[in-house]
Amino acid sequence: MPLDILYHDDDMLAVNKPAGMLVHRSWLDRHETQFVMQTLRDQIGRHVFPVHRLDRPTSGVLLFALNRRMANLLCQQFEQKQVEKHYLAVVRGYLSGQGRVDYPLSVREDKIADKFAQRDKPPQQAVTDYYGLDRVEMAYPAGRYQTSRYSLLRLIPHTGRKHQLRRHLKHLFHPILGDTQYGDLHQNRALTANIGVNRLMLHAHKLIFSHPVTNANIEICAPLDSQWQLLFERFGWQYPSE
Repeated sequence: MPLDILYHDDDMLAVNKPAGMLVHRSWLDRHETQFVMQTLRDQIGRHVFPVHRLDRPTSGVLLFALNRRMANLLCQQFEQKQVEKHYLAVVRGYLSGQGRVDYPLSVREDKIADKFAQRDKPPQQAVTDYYGLDRVEMAYPAGRYQTSRYSLLRLIPHTGRKHQLRRHLKHLFHPILGDTQYGDLHQNRALTANIGVNRLMLHAHKLIFSHPVTNANIEICAPLDSQWQLLFERFGWQYPSE
C-alpha cells in the first residue's frame, strides 16, 4: 500500500507515517518486513534520507530529505530546535487549560543496542507544552471507575528525549491511551472493548519550519487515520482547528 505523501519538492518530502510501521530496518525487529524508508524509496524511485524519527506506534508527519546536503541542513534545524512540532494525544482523565511540563528524564537505553553506552547518565532536560482541546465522559467502566474520562490534547515538545511525550503524560498521571509501556492497562482494554481503538493515541499532527533553500515558511499537516476518526465520532469531538 503506497504511503500518503503530504509534501514534495526537489529537496524533500513528507509522508503520513502509519501507526505500527518502523521508519527503517532494524536488527532489533528482524522479523519485520515493511519499513517507511524502503516503501517510500520504491514508491518514488529514489533514495531518501531521514532527518528525524517517530516511534513505531506513533503516526503522523515524517520528513525526509532527497539529498545529503538537504539532510544535513534539516538535521541542523531539528538539532537547533528551529522546527515546531505539534502532536495530538488522547489521555486518561480530565486535563484542561494549558501548561508546561519541565521534568528531566533519565536516559532510557535499550539493553541490547545500547549495551556499551555510558551508564548512570544524569537526567536530561525535557520540556513539553500541553493545551487542552476537548474532553468527554463515557458511560462504560474502566478498572475501578464506573465511567471513563478522556481528554484531547495538543502537545508541543521543546526537547526530543526518548518517549518524551509518553513519559511526561505519565508523570502528570494522565497517560496516553493505547500506551502499552507507560499507560493504564485497564483504560487501554476498555477503549478497545467499547470503542474498537487499539493503537497508541499519539499523532504527529504538524511540522512548521523554514525551508533551508528558499526560506519559505513550510507547514505540513497529517490527516487522522480511521481509528482516530472512529474515536472522534464516538466521542463527539470536532477535528481541531489549525
